[in-house]
Amino acid sequence: MSKNTTTSDPKFSAFQKENPGRIAQIIGPVLDVSFPPGKMPNIYNALIVKGQDTVGQQINITCEVQQLLGNNRIRAVAMSATEGLMRGMEVIDTGAPLSVPVGGATLGRIFNVLGEPIDNLGPVDTRTTSPIHRSAPAFIQLDTKLSIFETGIKVVDLLAPYRRGGKTVLIMELINNIAKAHGGVSVFGGVGERTREGNDLYMEMKESGVINEQNIAESKVALVYGQMNEPPGARMRVGLTALTMAEYFRDVNEQDVLLFIDNIFRFVQAGSEVSALLGRMPSAVGYQPTLSTEMGSLQERITSTKEGSITSIQAVYVPADDLTDPAPATTFAHLDATTVLSRGLAAKGIYPAVDPLDSTSTMLQPRIVGEEHYETAQRVKQTLQRYKELQDIIAILGLDELSEEDRLTVARARKIERFLSQPFFVAEVFTGSPGKYVGLAETIRGFKLILSGELDGLPEQAFYLQIEEMTLNLCVLTPNRIVWDSEVKEIILCTNSGQIGVLPNHAPIATAVDIGILRIRRNDQWLTMALMGGFARIGNNEITILVNDAEKGSDIDPQEAQQTLEIAEANLSKAEGKRKTIEANLALRRARTRVEAINIIA
Repeated sequence: MSKNTTTSDPKFSAFQKENPGRIAQIIGPVLDVSFPPGKMPNIYNALIVKGQDTVGQQINITCEVQQLLGNNRIRAVAMSATEGLMRGMEVIDTGAPLSVPVGGATLGRIFNVLGEPIDNLGPVDTRTTSPIHRSAPAFIQLDTKLSIFETGIKVVDLLAPYRRGGKTVLIMELINNIAKAHGGVSVFGGVGERTREGNDLYMEMKESGVINEQNIAESKVALVYGQMNEPPGARMRVGLTALTMAEYFRDVNEQDVLLFIDNIFRFVQAGSEVSALLGRMPSAVGYQPTLSTEMGSLQERITSTKEGSITSIQAVYVPADDLTDPAPATTFAHLDATTVLSRGLAAKGIYPAVDPLDSTSTMLQPRIVGEEHYETAQRVKQTLQRYKELQDIIAILGLDELSEEDRLTVARARKIERFLSQPFFVAEVFTGSPGKYVGLAETIRGFKLILSGELDGLPEQAFYLQIEEMTLNLCVLTPNRIVWDSEVKEIILCTNSGQIGVLPNHAPIATAVDIGILRIRRNDQWLTMALMGGFARIGNNEITILVNDAEKGSDIDPQEAQQTLEIAEANLSKAEGKRKTIEANLALRRARTRVEAINIIA
């Protein structure tokens, strides 16, 4: 890449060319330009500086008007390095704000703040462009329907769900999950971060197939970079460039779009630098007095309309971990959900290291997420909060000094804490554990099992990086055939001492099986089987049941079963002698079991 960022020649009018401005003063990236009387450019207009530097190299720099100073002078901020500029150089007003290419041509490509490709893959179709400065959608255009945006990350979906068309705070795993699971379009804005990180992200996207090198048109993401080596003007506007590309997909293509911004704090930081260079009086903690206005002009354009939605995920750097700092505090005012990362959880090796108590979401309401989701999330938070309150007592007196109820709460909280962990696709190369997208229904069911006490018998290590329900291998045998041999989630078995439920990791047992119903859960469907007495062995997530006879409820003929029951009842009423009565009783129990197996299915 050349030292100075270049832009394609705009179509200047003859009037503009005949009335150029001249550079009057240069202070770093800030230029003061004089124009002829009555020929002043508008605020936010793009200016082009053309000429030659002292060694004869061509200069072609784009600037943006920030202030009208009076006396026919304006103050502009350069979008690229200003070395080589001199007083008296010609400046041409383009007559419009900076415009960037939008639409399908942007997918799979990397752009700078000016909308120029910087990936050495050739020019981009610029027939469709859009200005980076636009007003937010009108109130009548907004979509007021509230719906959550499923990420596939357990701790986020359960405790701090993201809003579709809202603004939230994770990056790489979400790009991976959304691109693969939802097949949507994403725009990534790299604001003031390291160039190496931007390059790593680009390479990872190519490896994962999000960017298709063979057919760029099939790519799912557009990238816009304004890294930390760029002037503050570029870092301040690169977020708007990315947002403009996302708006086209929403408003024209009527798509649901993901906009990733890393890092929104650098946007504020760049604005602070520009504000100081423009001579504005600093405000609280040295930030620019226009902080709220600048943040609002970006964030209010990120919303759902009747055509589509932009869901924005933004990384927020918190200076010195101070959440009351004006930069993060102003950002949080616009967010629908915040995902707070915890050093303490990272030190325990629990990833993602999301703090379940500090993370918040305006979407966690019964009318939006449903009663079951809301109740489960609240009980999880209550259990973790009680555990947090007890930690000082445990540290001083030990776990044995707690009441039985508190000990149970601590045990369940530690299991919940570990169950909130999850292996990531993008961390697979480091952890060796394959990543997993976990659906919301599966997440809620897992936490309900822990809270209900059904899994109290399992050690807490069994929940670490546990991404889905484990299964049992069930085999039901009779002397003549194999009735069942496949994986199940859960069974309820009739034994001589009563019914027992068996889940994965059940303690090893051997027991006599009574005449009765075997209930089998496969996924969310329950099946029945009529067992005629026998023996069962359970261990290492394997269940072997040997019985005299067994029939699946779906295989039993209802009419034949009812007739058999009536015959058995008649035989019992006529039975004489102890042996005949016992045999008639057993026949009646078998007949009733077969009818019950059918009725449960019905």
